[in-house]
Amino acid sequence: MMLLQDPGPPIPPIGPQFDPNLLFMNDSKSVVLIVIAALIAVTIILWPIMRAFARRLEGKGTVDSALRAEVEQLDTRLAELDALRQEVAELHERVDFAERVLLKTHDRNELGKGQSAR
Repeated sequence: MMLLQDPGPPIPPIGPQFDPNLLFMNDSKSVVLIVIAALIAVTIILWPIMRAFARRLEGKGTVDSALRAEVEQLDTRLAELDALRQEVAELHERVDFAERVLLKTHDRNELGKGQSAR
């Protein structure tokens, strides 16, 4: 005697399964809405990043205020240094002139003394 066993009924799937192909076949409006929503999301997320990148390329990135203050201080010092350099050059010219005047009067005095001794 041989017993034959029946395999039994098939197991039903657990919950409804989503088939993406049905989305494209049934309703094209939902596809358009999904694409538009994705583009809006990407734009909202990437817009600040792209603006920052563009500013960086243009060289208009934010500059640290402490660095800017230090650069302005250095510019002020350079302007003062240029003024001092000009002043030193003028003093040098005056000293040269005074030396020439003193040398001429000194030479005249010596010439005058030499002539009177004869």
